[in-house]
Amino acid sequence: MKISKDSIQAAADRIKPYIHKTPVLTNQSINELSGIEFYFKCENFQKIGAFKIRGGMNASLKLSPEQLAKGVATHSSGNHAQAMAFAGKLLGTKSYIVMPSTSPQVKVNAVKGYGAEVIMCEPNQQAREETLQNIVNKTGATFVHPYDNDDVIEGQATCVKELIEEVPNLDIVITPVGGGGLLSGTCLGAHFFKPSLQVFAGEPEGAADAVLSFKSGKVEKAPFVNTIADGLLTTLSERTLAIIKEHVTDIILVTEDEIKAALRLIYERMKIVVEPSCVVPFAAALKNPEIFKGKKVGIILTGGNVDLSKFGEWFAAPTH
Repeated sequence: MKISKDSIQAAADRIKPYIHKTPVLTNQSINELSGIEFYFKCENFQKIGAFKIRGGMNASLKLSPEQLAKGVATHSSGNHAQAMAFAGKLLGTKSYIVMPSTSPQVKVNAVKGYGAEVIMCEPNQQAREETLQNIVNKTGATFVHPYDNDDVIEGQATCVKELIEEVPNLDIVITPVGGGGLLSGTCLGAHFFKPSLQVFAGEPEGAADAVLSFKSGKVEKAPFVNTIADGLLTTLSERTLAIIKEHVTDIILVTEDEIKAALRLIYERMKIVVEPSCVVPFAAALKNPEIFKGKKVGIILTGGNVDLSKFGEWFAAPTH
């Protein structure tokens, strides 16, 4: 399958009855403080509290009746798990979700709340994949990968399409990057609907694989993993890297303190609940005013599924 302008438009039409058209917010005090004109696409207000419903819903709606009869399956520690569970519930099919034992309890509860069967596994990639394969072998369910899947990427592309329609004179869009599904979709959406739109990504220093892969041209692992941005711990796939290499201007690294400062600013000035992963692109822009000053910059706020018990850790006095 080749993702095209028409296929992204078709995905937008397909998922429209099942998702929210999320608002784009601006904040005068943040703009004055930074010298950057920010437009925040608030996917924290999306169904399931995250953009992932776009890709999960699009992929599920493209399955045949025979496939739906056997169910859907995936592995995910969080938002994609919720997306597939929610899609399964809406479409009246069984969903089998493999979740690592370290998944936030709030996300496990949400997945179960949508009626999915949750299977816990050890918190590593091999355990996830083996557990999932056993389920697929046993049930015949269709595996919908969290990001290494054209139907998922096509669904994620609908987010930037909406943003461009609302703010047609946007100069730049920045997304976070984990596995690269949203970033790939954003690249393709920008390419087809506004070719002059530059695409950047923000990545935590504590999960810096995409920036290495972007530079070397092959999928790399992060040298170390330690970040509060728990949605960005995955590694790019060959598929997402190929799209990113072709269309992304740059990937910018940010520190944990910069993520926390950006998180605090959003909470204090915008009064909205966002998760740490989704302020990483905002932190990247604040860190590099020389690139973004005077520009109209779109930030995709990817989700708002937070564990409230973490607030003390996130908003403690800065460590420096």
